[in-house]
Amino acid sequence: MELETRNTLYNQAKEWVMEAGSIIRDQIGAPLEINTKSNPNDLVTTMDKNTEYFFVSRIKRAFPDHLIISEEGYGDDLKNLKGTVWIIDPIDGTMNFVHQKRNFAISVGIYHDGIGEIGLVYNVMDDILYSAKRGEGAYKNDFNLPMLPADRKITESIIGMNHYWLCENRLVDEKVMEHFVRTIRGTRLYGSAALEFAYVAEGIIDGYISMSLAPWDIAAGCVIVNEVGGISTNAWGEDINFLGKNTIVACNPAIQRRIIDDYLQKGRK
Repeated sequence: MELETRNTLYNQAKEWVMEAGSIIRDQIGAPLEINTKSNPNDLVTTMDKNTEYFFVSRIKRAFPDHLIISEEGYGDDLKNLKGTVWIIDPIDGTMNFVHQKRNFAISVGIYHDGIGEIGLVYNVMDDILYSAKRGEGAYKNDFNLPMLPADRKITESIIGMNHYWLCENRLVDEKVMEHFVRTIRGTRLYGSAALEFAYVAEGIIDGYISMSLAPWDIAAGCVIVNEVGGISTNAWGEDINFLGKNTIVACNPAIQRRIIDDYLQKGRK
């Protein structure tokens, strides 16, 4: 993607993200229609759907040749990532949105021929935008995020983890993961994959592990993490598939092989 095109898309996407965030804040106390999708904990609200439609309608009008992958059904049914593809989660962390009215994010990733060009993760209630353009670094609002430290040790690391490795049909052995948790400095759970990617990029956690995430959960975050020297793969160290669900390890590269080789691979079922 040419620099001028990337800058134009970034500026437009940022404008829409900020506008959508303002709408959500203005309506945060309004009554919500809350439904479930795949299970009782997989929530969707009218705000999720309305916010996704906000983005899709504007993208299709401004960039009719662009394609969209999105969570709530307004996007396209894609078989590949050819061309320019927007990957959108209108509210990442819907459970937090419903129960806490905070700790959720708008996530927008823009990919061209499968390459992440732009990532935007907006912490709506705290008015913090994490952003990146490929090759131009990552930012927290106007602050340029530094590169991740090259000497991070696993025993000094804090890792974001959700609970799915403890659930039925888990992909890794709980005893191996128990040893992992005892080895690292600590764990955190924020309830929004997009924000946890952003926190990896910021360096306030050193990695994030999840056993099941959709493309819209991770697309923007991968771009941002890459721009500070981080690495994002599936749990076995393989490339991420942005057309389906993935296991995820996003982390400081200094600890990536230890996490994958010594724990996830050894505990793989």
